[in-house]
Amino acid sequence: MRWTHCIGLIALVAILCPGVGSALAEGGSHRTADGKLKVLYHVDGTDLATAKYAMALIKKHIEAEGGPDKIDIKLVVHGPALNLFRKETIDPGLLSGFKGIVEKGAEPEMCQVSMKLLNAPLETLAPGFEPTEHPVAVKRIADLQEQGYIYIKP
Repeated sequence: MRWTHCIGLIALVAILCPGVGSALAEGGSHRTADGKLKVLYHVDGTDLATAKYAMALIKKHIEAEGGPDKIDIKLVVHGPALNLFRKETIDPGLLSGFKGIVEKGAEPEMCQVSMKLLNAPLETLAPGFEPTEHPVAVKRIADLQEQGYIYIKP
């Protein structure tokens, strides 16, 4: 492949996939200034097994990277998945997994719009959630990807 084709391909990737383009511009790194791997997990469905699986994946991911000091994990939850995390009705297994990842440094965020639409203030959810930095979860997800977070949706 000629070098002009390579430059064109890189430019096309940067235009079509801004998060990838910015990562390429930064040398391909998905790490914080102190070297932690930046990872975003996304949960938005009503399936309890998928939510539990997400908690297990996050736990294993933290362990695989060498511990909480090696990885920066954001968990963004929104839409109908909110109902899985209501304090009064949360499945004990999901709660256990959720508490475990929070204790290991994962930073869970709940969509502000979902909390409003589903009449679920933060205090009605499993302890550990913060409201998403942007009221709309999908905007928050896009912002994190633009910041170099690797996106994982179990």
